[in-house]
Amino acid sequence: MYNSKFDVDYFNNLSEGYFPKFLGIEVTHVEEGKMSGEMSVKKDFFAPNGFLHAGSIISFADTIAGYSCFANLPEGAKSFTTLELKSNFIKAIREGKMKCECVAEHLGRTTHVWRVIVSSVESGKQIALFSCTQLILY
Repeated sequence: MYNSKFDVDYFNNLSEGYFPKFLGIEVTHVEEGKMSGEMSVKKDFFAPNGFLHAGSIISFADTIAGYSCFANLPEGAKSFTTLELKSNFIKAIREGKMKCECVAEHLGRTTHVWRVIVSSVESGKQIALFSCTQLILY
């Protein structure tokens, strides 16, 4: 299933000119059923209440999960679409860098399920738990 041509450079170049690049998302590691990435915390991504907007964290996790799905499409599949996503927020972060660790929970021919842990690079503390289900398109 995993296609090794989809490496770190492939996904970082794929982001050029699109929302993931605007957010500063950087893929740092790719392997079968796993992917990691980093994103800096910027004031531009804060809500008016002074905290990082939940949508920026979800966008980070969803991007890494989506790229993971794409790198692990079954033979004959063309793409995917998100069926469901869920996020639980654990701790706020106001500076530094976040990292994502994405792991496949299920890699089927019709669906994938991905689990993502978002944490602080500096403290190592978890910020959010995210999961999504992807429908595989043929």
